[in-house]
This record gives sequence, C-alpha cells and structure tokens, in this order.
Amino acid sequence: MRLAKLATRVLVGGLFVGHGTQKLKGWFGGPGIDGMTAGMEQMGMHPPRRNAYAAALSETVGGGLLALGLFTPLAASALTGTMIVAIKKAHLANGPWVSDGGWEYNAVLIAAALSFAEDPGELSLDRLLGTERAGFASALTAAAVGAVAAYATLESAKSAAPTGA
Repeated sequence: MRLAKLATRVLVGGLFVGHGTQKLKGWFGGPGIDGMTAGMEQMGMHPPRRNAYAAALSETVGGGLLALGLFTPLAASALTGTMIVAIKKAHLANGPWVSDGGWEYNAVLIAAALSFAEDPGELSLDRLLGTERAGFASALTAAAVGAVAAYATLESAKSAAPTGA
C-alpha cells in the first residue's frame, strides 16, 4: 500500500504540475499566461492577469508539493480552492459529466488532494521530516481553507470588475 499511495500522490500531483504549466508556460498544448489571462477576462475574473497567475501557480506549486508529500495540507488547500473556482466559473452550469464540460473531474481531483491531506503516506517528505499533519482534522481544515480561499477569490473578482461588467 505504501507504493500505491506514493504512486497515486505523484501521479495526481504531477498532473496538477502539468495543468499549471499549461497555464503558466504554454507547455503541453496549454494557453500560456497570455491565453489564460484572456480566459480569465472572459470568465469575469478581475483582474484577469493576477487571477491567471494565481491559478497557474496554485496548480504548479500545489501539485509539486503534493507529489513530494511536502506541506501536504497546504498543497491540498491550494488545489481545492483552485478547483472550486474552476467549478464555479467554468463547469457548474454544464452539469456533472466531463463529456459535457462538467465538474466531475475537478471534484475527483479535490477528493484526491484532500485524501492526501488526511494521510500523505509513509513515503512522503512530511513524514520523513517529521512535519506531517494527518488525520480527519487535517483534511477538514484543508477543505475549509480551500473553500474560504475560493470564496475570497470569487468575491474579489466581483469587486475588482470594471463598472458595468
């Protein structure tokens, strides 16, 4: 089970890094920061460039930390918050199924990230360094911090919107 948890954590974290660098650098066929900024503008996420960087860096850094099992609850919070914003702004209206542009994939990623906040595993840097925070309270705190961050991001985008937007 130790290796399965490690492999899953590295896979999920690595995919987040890839997703974040699509936004940040345009790698793996992504839009890059300019394309992401345009997308944020279209979604009403003001100021769009700041929000583009926030999403890209949350996914890149959060994914890297998750893959390493380092500051795992913090990584899970960042990823959860980013996915909640993505659900609200891009996927919620499409229903659950990803085949229709829905939110199921984002929800699975949130569940995976929070499962590692509960227990990053024996083969994690948190455990190796003696900094591990694990258990239900850790996962619940990570979920709450992510949700509060998402709410604050969405409210900030509304208040920063140009008049009439």
